[in-house]
Amino acid sequence: MILPSLLLILLLIFVVWIVLKLTLAIIKWLAVNAIVGLLLVGVLNFLGVTNIHLTLINFFIIAVGGVVGVFILIFLSLI
Repeated sequence: MILPSLLLILLLIFVVWIVLKLTLAIIKWLAVNAIVGLLLVGVLNFLGVTNIHLTLINFFIIAVGGVVGVFILIFLSLI
């Protein structure tokens, strides 16, 4: 009776560990994308190439898309 309970607890700990590891990897990826994208937008705005305002929606596009998200916003600002 103790063995199945112990296996269940070990399996639950393993699943929680995997979920936390994947969550932290995704958060790290989003943070790096956001930093690179914000730096690129800042440089492009400073040089006068574009005039992209940093709203919450634009920030989400930059955070998820990174450099590709910045180019999408540049394309949308030119339309």
